[in-house]
Amino acid sequence: VLYFFTRFSVKTLIDRSCFETIDDTSPEFNNFAAILEQILSHRLKGQITWFGYESPRSFWDYIRVACRKVSHNCICSIENMENVGSSRAKGRAWIRVALMEKHLSEYISTALRDFKTTRRFYEDGAIVLGEEANMLAGMLLGLNAIDFSFCLKGEGLDGSFPAVIDYTPYLKFTQSSDSISSDEEELRTLGSSGSEGSTPENIGPPFITDENSWYNKCKRVEQKYRLALEQKGYLEELVRLRENQLSESVSQNKLLLQRIEDMDLAHKMEKEQLEYIIVELQDQL
Repeated sequence: VLYFFTRFSVKTLIDRSCFETIDDTSPEFNNFAAILEQILSHRLKGQITWFGYESPRSFWDYIRVACRKVSHNCICSIENMENVGSSRAKGRAWIRVALMEKHLSEYISTALRDFKTTRRFYEDGAIVLGEEANMLAGMLLGLNAIDFSFCLKGEGLDGSFPAVIDYTPYLKFTQSSDSISSDEEELRTLGSSGSEGSTPENIGPPFITDENSWYNKCKRVEQKYRLALEQKGYLEELVRLRENQLSESVSQNKLLLQRIEDMDLAHKMEKEQLEYIIVELQDQL
């Protein structure tokens, strides 16, 4: 269920970003952050103390271990933040920094790929251990097209209270394109039937029908444009990730080739030294 609401919250964030800057005051962001926090905190194992008691953990304890392999990560920066004390507050700061850096999807993908660490931190039945966990990183890719602006000293980082999800925005009715088309057809039918027996004074309904028709067409075009824009951002981010992976692979390949050349040179020198020693021993004999 939370994956379903995650998809909706990402879409509302993308839609809202077309009209205003997303910051800490945005209810769409606060809801998204709460949903992500709930997902990462679901069935999180506690930490066993020396006395055998289990103390609660925050999802930050998992993230800071599982995301160490992300290149140029912000883990150390979050750990060293002076105004962020609790583990939960550090996790919330990480969400904001990762969004501003446009790397949240990469962090989540790297963490979920480290299945051994994920199993160590989460109990059976956790959301991040489910089959749909791999979909989470894909959902978050669209957020890389948004320029976020957060203050890392605000009340949103207060770790003394749990995250609360507001489900109200996702329960609102949104008219689909099929429904709009059927309404348009019905209005057109009513307009044509009314025009047969209408007098010159009764010309209101056809005009309203035509106006509604143009409005619905504009709405559909706007929806298609937003969808294309979202797909464009997703593909651009995907290309960027693939380019980064390719550049890393090329650099690693160069390092390996250089290491092979160094080893070959060392082996040749060692062989020459051994041959020289053998010749000396033969001369002595």
